[in-house]
Amino acid sequence: MFRRREAVPFSFVAEADRFRSNVTPPPRERATVSQLAARSLVGLTVVAGLAGSLILGLPALAPDSSPAHSQQTEAAHAR
Repeated sequence: MFRRREAVPFSFVAEADRFRSNVTPPPRERATVSQLAARSLVGLTVVAGLAGSLILGLPALAPDSSPAHSQQTEAAHAR
């Protein structure tokens, strides 16, 4: 059928690459001392939680090379 094509002005497309705005954004507000302290405490808490889980989890993941005793059920003793 017929395909409808809309004309695009080529000058607009060419100018789009070199367009620069003369409006500058406002400067960012500096974080206060309490905000910096809160961010550092949150970071420290996350790092401490990861380190603690690693320290507590590694012994559970280590293979037990020498079992202290073998577990047997009472049914095995009766036979």
